[in-house]
Amino acid sequence: MKQIEESSRMIPVMAETDVLVVGSGPGGLAAALAAAREGVDTMLVERYGCFGGNITQAMVESIAWYRHEGTVESEGIGVEFEKRARDVGGSRKEPQSLSEALDADMFKYVADKMVEESNVMPILHCLAVEVVMEGKVIRGIITESKSGRQAILAKRVIDATGDADIAFHAGAPYHMDPKEKLQGLTVSFGCSGVDREKFFEYVREHPSSLKDWAKETTGKEDNLFSTYLSEPFKKAREVGEIPENVLKGGYWSSLTEAGEATYMNIVYVLGMDPTDVRDLTRAEIEGRQQAMWALAALKKYTPGFENAKLRTFGSSVGVRESRKIIGEYNLTGYDVKNEARFDDSIGIFPEFLDMFSLVIIPTTGRYFQVPYGIMVPQKVENLLVVGRCVAGDKISHAATRQMMCCTVTGQGAGVAAAVSIKDNVICRGVDIRRVQKALKKQSVRVD
Repeated sequence: MKQIEESSRMIPVMAETDVLVVGSGPGGLAAALAAAREGVDTMLVERYGCFGGNITQAMVESIAWYRHEGTVESEGIGVEFEKRARDVGGSRKEPQSLSEALDADMFKYVADKMVEESNVMPILHCLAVEVVMEGKVIRGIITESKSGRQAILAKRVIDATGDADIAFHAGAPYHMDPKEKLQGLTVSFGCSGVDREKFFEYVREHPSSLKDWAKETTGKEDNLFSTYLSEPFKKAREVGEIPENVLKGGYWSSLTEAGEATYMNIVYVLGMDPTDVRDLTRAEIEGRQQAMWALAALKKYTPGFENAKLRTFGSSVGVRESRKIIGEYNLTGYDVKNEARFDDSIGIFPEFLDMFSLVIIPTTGRYFQVPYGIMVPQKVENLLVVGRCVAGDKISHAATRQMMCCTVTGQGAGVAAAVSIKDNVICRGVDIRRVQKALKKQSVRVD
């Protein structure tokens, strides 16, 4: 690659804070709220114009679609997201579980209010592009925005970028599969003009279950209701209306009384590297094309969608998998499937796996503990990593990538960062018992 030399320059410091959270998806938002509630100065930096990450950018409504009778829940801030949204009319019943489908636009407002109430300092429209290091200790980040190139300094930094961008720039070890083996990217879309009753009658007459798309289950999941749709796309492929290699099937979520299908998760773009700007560009454009093919197939072959029109595209392509750090501990699929217990637990998560057609739904009360060590990167101090890029293997990623599990790691990291500051110790040396005590006070189930 051709290179140029950038001249050195002095960079103004925008702000200094105790805890800096970079990225405001479910993990980052939970981290910032948790840290601030522990009484330390907290700043939340987001590259887009709203908080919420995949909820608000990719319109992923179903934060807890795994929840059924018998599920043991994580509690904490993730459940609070659902309650706060419901309280302001910003959610609807999720159709295949005992959970809330969050309204993407209303959740922007909900997140604003939660940030304001917790006295988190918000910074939107600000992209982290580099780190400030002192040896192996992270001291802050370099940002780019309409205000120019600026620095934010912090005693502790939490990487909630989803792609481990901060850990990467800081030199923390990580791994990422070749893009041919990564999960696909999704451009979500919504429709208006849907005849709800006609569509629901079609669903009743042609019910889908998890066994229609899940290739590996425990068996107990097979007959659970699913919002999976494949028949309209199969018919469109058969007559050459869409290419053979796309739109194998996807999912609908909530439908409003006004006939709006607010979240259609049908597009799946393979072979893309989410850390490559050219691949992200291709995924956005190809994804919108696939969405239009999907809408045409729905209109032609799905009762109730005859008069449907495009309502909205997700503001950003949805990413499921990219970099994962190498942590002090690396969670395994065996841990998730065998109710692992850890002395450094910072929360629990139900035995829920969803990835590459492997599906386990937590209907029997089984759960695993989430260890603090998966958020602690090697070779970098005072940096914690939360969300889908925590340390683990391919199977454990099917659990830790889930938005509610991201809130678990986020809240755990926020509290740990605050406790480490109060005790004047590095994040790696924090007293986990004090962290667990503080988490319990924040209504987190730790054991």
